[in-house]
Amino acid sequence: MPIVLCSMNEEIRKRWQDLVAEENVLHASTVAELKRLATGNDISLILLHRAMVTIEIMAQIRQKVPLCRIFLLSDRPDEEEGIAYLKQGIVGYANTYISPARLGEAIRVVLSGSVWVGQAIMQRLIRETVAMASVHTKLSPLRLEALTPREHEIAEMVSKGQSNLEIAYNLNISERTVKAHLSSIYAKTGAGNRLNLALIVNQGTSG
Repeated sequence: MPIVLCSMNEEIRKRWQDLVAEENVLHASTVAELKRLATGNDISLILLHRAMVTIEIMAQIRQKVPLCRIFLLSDRPDEEEGIAYLKQGIVGYANTYISPARLGEAIRVVLSGSVWVGQAIMQRLIRETVAMASVHTKLSPLRLEALTPREHEIAEMVSKGQSNLEIAYNLNISERTVKAHLSSIYAKTGAGNRLNLALIVNQGTSG
């Protein structure tokens, strides 16, 4: 399935195409063209330049093509903007000039069904998720019973919005060790990312 690159700036579209390891790529230079391509093709992903849209236009795009994955790239990304567009259903948010390696990783993540955002936004999403919980929750044995005691500890810290660096400091281990534990936790729980893990941890024993 094709990937659509949408920006008024031809140089930006060319840069993205050079970074995308995908032969089947379509280009759109207007929102109208994007809507036409997205409704006329089975699209796997849209890389969309933030300069092309407002919140209102994004809502229109989501209504027109509700099943399309949209990755928004902003010249000046910030937390407020990222959170606002995530609430409109985008699956990724990053800098327009993201490095080749990071863009490749980001595309793999979102195509696998997960969400790609910066660490600061992810931690805020986790904190807001926890804050919205109406009752005190505990680790769900249905999803987390396979974790080791240390993995349980790290999962709880992630659910409270702690970064890898904070976890490493609090547990007196290396950040690399934290990442290794998280890889194991994701594999055992099927969480795939920090936000999903936080939701699992905070969903209660009925989850």
